[in-house]
Amino acid sequence: MSKPTRPAGPSLFASRVAEPLAARLRPRTLEEYLGQEHLLAIGMPLREALSRGKVDSMVFWGPPGVGKTTLARLLAQSSESAFVSFSAVSDGVARVREIVAEAERRRDGGRGTILFVDEIHRFNRAQQDAFLPHVEAGTVVLIGATTENPSFALTGALLSRVRVMVLEAIPESALEGLVQRALTDADRGLGGRNLTIDDDARQLLATSADGDARRLLGVLEAAAALIDDGGVITRATAEAAMQYRPPRYDKSGEEHYNLISALHKALRGSDPHGALYWLARMIQGGEDPRYIARRMVRMATEDIGLADPQALGVAMTAAQTYERLGSPEGELALAEAAVYLATAPKSARLYEAWKAALEAAHDTPSAPVPMHLRNAPTKLMKELGYGAGYQYAHTVPEAYLPQSYLPTQLGERIFYEPGPFGFEKDIGKRLAWWASLRARAEEQPESESPSRESQSEPSGEST
Repeated sequence: MSKPTRPAGPSLFASRVAEPLAARLRPRTLEEYLGQEHLLAIGMPLREALSRGKVDSMVFWGPPGVGKTTLARLLAQSSESAFVSFSAVSDGVARVREIVAEAERRRDGGRGTILFVDEIHRFNRAQQDAFLPHVEAGTVVLIGATTENPSFALTGALLSRVRVMVLEAIPESALEGLVQRALTDADRGLGGRNLTIDDDARQLLATSADGDARRLLGVLEAAAALIDDGGVITRATAEAAMQYRPPRYDKSGEEHYNLISALHKALRGSDPHGALYWLARMIQGGEDPRYIARRMVRMATEDIGLADPQALGVAMTAAQTYERLGSPEGELALAEAAVYLATAPKSARLYEAWKAALEAAHDTPSAPVPMHLRNAPTKLMKELGYGAGYQYAHTVPEAYLPQSYLPTQLGERIFYEPGPFGFEKDIGKRLAWWASLRARAEEQPESESPSRESQSEPSGEST
């Protein structure tokens, strides 16, 4: 009976009991730590804290896999403090009391405690408040880690007691170096298997990791499991191990607002290429296309307005088309609308006019409707002067008779002024024509103006 051959890479049993590559290669010293030079350069506050061994409460905010937990451990190591983890998912306020009691005993013995809270954004207000007195008293040094914007996720009281450190995605060049280190480190990495990797595969791994060292090492370990000892990891091997590259997107988090902001600004900036890209990013990230459609309708009125009145119709039609077809067919209608809106002439004059009108309405909520603009459906109302002096525009060839349509206290306030582009240029010509008619009417002697009777509304009209 022949002896069974050894499978490629580590055995299934070994892969179950061994630590993942990312855990084995977790940096143990500052020299092994990758990225965050803006925080760890000589003279920067975080580097000084590591050097002095004196740590203040802080929150690390950054994308996944950039070393938030590792940095907290290094701070605990440099300050010779106990490192205690707290789970925002499974631990509660009772666990806080236990940690505080242990921290008080350590403090009495001359040793500090760093309380590390991963995913601190998952804490509710009561949980966050439970830490405040102990952070203020110095019983524990709180270090939180979050992928969410702390200004959205944390209470003002907690934010006022911690420093927010923004961590950035790890550069691709550093990730390529990490690949090589993982392949050559015989103690903690894959060095014992004598694997090599071609340049194309190394670059693909670094690029597809999106700055996430944990994701990079996970894919590298999967690729290594597909080949024999002494083999070469090629681009095809890396692609097979990668399978699917999930986009970094959270429909309820900050990235949701960042991407819709980028789409809006690309449309406003008349860049169809940027508009299509950010639209695609949101669609692939799992955003509800109906939300995007609603926002594009808003963009059509806010940033284009009457410079191209068809833009609103295009946006509305795209929204209705998606409702009818769904994904993926309806997504093309959104792409069509995005390109149309991006390339349409832009004007915020209507948006500004509406804001000014709202402000005026807020400031004059009780301004009476002028008598000549009021309806007079009854005899009594006519006797009281309702509708008196109103001039019916269709009694003259131009269908325009100048009169005031605002409350007396607003005078001749101007809310809307058309811009010089697109259809608003035509609106400007119309307004100029009406202004000339107004000027001519004001110059006309009173005796030559049409009689009031000839200017009143036709009988039977109610408005």
